[in-house]
Amino acid sequence: MKRFLPSTSARLALLVMGSFLAAVVLIGGGLYYAVSRLLLSDARDLVRADAVALVDIYREGGRAGLLSELQARIHGDDGDPDAVYALSAADGSALVGQRPETSLPGPRGRWVEFREHASESAGDTLRVIAFEQRLSGGEVLLTGRRLQAQDRLLRLMQEAALRALLAAAVLAALVGWLTSRWVAHRLRGLDATAARVSAGELGLRAPLDHSGDAFDQVAHRFNAMLDRIEELLDGVRHATDHIAHDLRTPLTRLRNQLEELRHQALPEPVQLRLERAVAETDQLLQAFGALLRLARIEAQTLDADAPGVDLRAVVEDAVELYAPIGAERGIRLDTRLHATASVRGDRDQLFQLVVNLLDNALKYAPAASTVEVTLESSTSGVRLQVADQGPGIPEAERERVFDRFQRLEAHRGTPGVGLGLSLVRAIARHHGGRVALLDNAPGLRVAVLLPAT
Repeated sequence: MKRFLPSTSARLALLVMGSFLAAVVLIGGGLYYAVSRLLLSDARDLVRADAVALVDIYREGGRAGLLSELQARIHGDDGDPDAVYALSAADGSALVGQRPETSLPGPRGRWVEFREHASESAGDTLRVIAFEQRLSGGEVLLTGRRLQAQDRLLRLMQEAALRALLAAAVLAALVGWLTSRWVAHRLRGLDATAARVSAGELGLRAPLDHSGDAFDQVAHRFNAMLDRIEELLDGVRHATDHIAHDLRTPLTRLRNQLEELRHQALPEPVQLRLERAVAETDQLLQAFGALLRLARIEAQTLDADAPGVDLRAVVEDAVELYAPIGAERGIRLDTRLHATASVRGDRDQLFQLVVNLLDNALKYAPAASTVEVTLESSTSGVRLQVADQGPGIPEAERERVFDRFQRLEAHRGTPGVGLGLSLVRAIARHHGGRVALLDNAPGLRVAVLLPAT
């Protein structure tokens, strides 16, 4: 079972969202802890001051004076409603109030925290913090405060923190989404440029915003790499073109001399060798001519005001030209042409494209088979397809056969120099289209998609 992995943009959004929420939780938790500790410290300071005052009263008035003061504070109208007091005798019996059932404090006193019921009927409890100390007469004095105001403030802080966390989660999701969109937008420019360059637009470069950030530096290095690739390709192309141009003239002279020899009275074996030499020279001249045509096509750009071409008529002319050649081997050309299929461009180049496709199809199609030629229009453009029932091309080799002089091992013995599909792709790209090699099961189906006018 394939494991689900989110995209890089989604992981980036989740990382930003998680970091944002973690920061909010840490800050909110730290603030809550600091406030709670501060409130507890203030409450202890009040309890400690109250306990010191009661001890002073005990020293001056004894147990009776302390009992009187405690009764006045507990039952008096001016008493603090949050104050808690209790006094126990040395034997543990309660004199005033009720201390929690815990062990007795040591001579230095101790802090205790417990809960008491808010009322008899309600089940709510209040948190109490108190200081217990043993008096000189053996009595145990408890001085404390109810922390209801502090707890109420902390509850309000918790509710506010939950609301803030919810708002932070929404904001974090928005920030993460915007961040991932921004990163994807910056990378989309590089991706689009790479896709168009791989499709043949070697002069295209990635856009720069001159901000100097990491994306801008990557785009700059990407453009430098494309400049170097284009420079190397131009060097190879120019060298090939110069070789083809410089060798055409001596090859033509050589062919003419061989042709003159053929018209002389020579023995038959010599005549056969001369004919093979003339044929091989013609093949070389044809290869050099195809190289020069390929160079001219790749160097040209399609004019914006190029005339419209009826591709249906072009295909019909090419099929009419190659129908007798196919008939010699019993190969039938089955055409299914759309009523209207108009493209903008050069008619001679488009005719060359169709001729190369038909020539390849008839060359590799078995005898007494059918070559299908279809032409149809759609919203995506005009699609021309030529399909044969021959051996086809393995999928791993389909991209390589578009390179110059590339031929499969199985096709080495057949006529040709390996420039037919290179011309097809160059013409299609020159007209803003693309070429795809598909499986015809059996055979090869070549699909050319051109933009319609």
